[in-house]
Amino acid sequence: MPEPDRIQDFLRRLTPLARNNLLTELERLETCGDAVHGFATVVEKLRMEFRKDGQTHNRLDNPARYFFAPLEPLLVDGAPEHANAGRILRGSISPIWEWISRNLLPTMTRDYVNETNRLIAANNQREAARVVSAFQTKVVKSLEGALSAPESAALARAKLAIYTASHAAYDDVTKMLAVLRERDALAKFSDALPAKIGKFEDAQVAKISALLDEVAKKNAETVPFALALVATRLETPWRLIRLATKAAPSKNAADIAATPYAVAVSMVLDRLEDNRAALRITLKNNRVLVAKELLTEIYDAEYALQVRIDRFEESDWGKRLQNLMSAISALVEAEVSRFPDNVDHILASRSLRSHQSLAGRLTHLAWKGRDAVSDGAAYWKKLISA
Repeated sequence: MPEPDRIQDFLRRLTPLARNNLLTELERLETCGDAVHGFATVVEKLRMEFRKDGQTHNRLDNPARYFFAPLEPLLVDGAPEHANAGRILRGSISPIWEWISRNLLPTMTRDYVNETNRLIAANNQREAARVVSAFQTKVVKSLEGALSAPESAALARAKLAIYTASHAAYDDVTKMLAVLRERDALAKFSDALPAKIGKFEDAQVAKISALLDEVAKKNAETVPFALALVATRLETPWRLIRLATKAAPSKNAADIAATPYAVAVSMVLDRLEDNRAALRITLKNNRVLVAKELLTEIYDAEYALQVRIDRFEESDWGKRLQNLMSAISALVEAEVSRFPDNVDHILASRSLRSHQSLAGRLTHLAWKGRDAVSDGAAYWKKLISA
């Protein structure tokens, strides 16, 4: 039997769930740089199968989608193996649902699915929402018991490993537990945010900081997820760091690291990690224009971190950024080296680093001036009120 026919025959023997999980795992390995040699044909065939109707293989049935709805704004595509504070991998959702359905609460899940499908078919959205909320509460209580002791947590890890080889899945379960516990508070916080946040000026920073203070007061564990909700509204992702820098008494990295919202800086670095992984894939697939957009965002974030936080290079954040940029530089150099020296490559263009232009340097001075005025005003206000 020819190789393509053997592959097709093998895939036909798998259940839809098994094909779904296989594609998820192969894409996860590809994103992490560990793609299995010779599996490109399998990936392509699976993608064609799941996307022939305009759908992705991560699509869930309605009861599962309703259950995971509070997580939807926090989901990140791809399969990075770094911490990704406040974010949950989209690829973890299907394995987690299978684990809940088959191991954690099989009978309750079956009853929930049947009841939810019946209510959706009857267009009884209000009652369906009540059933979803009740089931989410049951899962929270069950997870609290399942993850409370080392022995039961180890069992949960082992069961999850049946459905995915990703080490991030267990961490995503713990994140899911935290989000579902505080789903109402996070929904209220999200509703209070602007639909879009442009330059993220001081007035907006102060308003959102006050909202974050309320979240932190009730449950500090929820803060990274609230910050992730803010990040989804930002037109410029690196501006999330303003919530950390404005909460600090100075722009020194050590002072910023001591604030309640210091994780915002780590979250910006998480996004750069994601961009690095995406850059590698786009270069591999010769999508140079997409790579250009990714590099522009990367360089802008790198510059902002370095100039908005003093002594940044000496901090753990700075060391992480240095390692990241070294890896990114290696990717770009490998791409550019494929072309003759006399051919200008778009990824080697100085225009991608807009901050090196005259306008960019003037923007830097404007930032510094505004920061100085803001810090001075805060100092005099504190002095007067003392």
